[in-house]
Amino acid sequence: MIAWLTDFGQVLFTTCLDVLPIAIIIIGFQVLVLRKPLANPRKILIGFVYVLLGIAFFLEGLDMALFPLGKLMAKQLTSAEFLAAAGAGTIAWQAYGWVYLFAASLGFASALAEPSLLAVALKAEQISGGSLRAWSLRITVALGVAVGLALGTFRIVTGGSLPLYIASAYAVVILQTLFAPRAIIALAYDSGGVTTSTVTVPLVTALGLGLAAAVPGRSLLLDGFGLIAFACLFPIIALLGYAQLAHGLSRLKSKT
Repeated sequence: MIAWLTDFGQVLFTTCLDVLPIAIIIIGFQVLVLRKPLANPRKILIGFVYVLLGIAFFLEGLDMALFPLGKLMAKQLTSAEFLAAAGAGTIAWQAYGWVYLFAASLGFASALAEPSLLAVALKAEQISGGSLRAWSLRITVALGVAVGLALGTFRIVTGGSLPLYIASAYAVVILQTLFAPRAIIALAYDSGGVTTSTVTVPLVTALGLGLAAAVPGRSLLLDGFGLIAFACLFPIIALLGYAQLAHGLSRLKSKT
């Protein structure tokens, strides 16, 4: 217990140092630039304490649960015993089907649970007057994350070139942007960013590092990272594709 309290104290101290510049900037602009006192300083102070404790507990939870769990799952799914029991035979990229399925399922579930995506989806539904459904938006983005993580784990298993994958995905995004309805473009780009937040990033990072450590011949630094880029890019592709499909179907119905 004493060891955990010491470790948590170090994490809390580091978090305070990280949050301190934000507090200085906000309070400095309020007092020196706007020249107005802080409204409800006691409430703001309590809020900062909550933020510090929340971030510290979150970081401690990552080290204690999510990172080890992600590495353990990747190790178990890529072990020779599991692959042989699954009837994989020769360990090639086809043998890691459960890894791709696990990555896709993890990406879908974590994206749906992402509070930032929920906030954006609800605002989009309100502003569009209901023409954009929050649930449909979340499902589409989650499917994009699922496909992206499945492809990202495939890249780790095969040792493919990350720049080639990312450049190809951006080429698809650019082509879609040229032909997608203008009203959805900005929302699609924002949806790609909000998927890589509090829930998704720790799980995806743990999965990537665990998979790179478990697959023979892979480097933690070169192959373990990069999954977050897939989780960010493919929701854009999915949402732009969904908008193009819906727009095309509506035009087809109007002609008939």
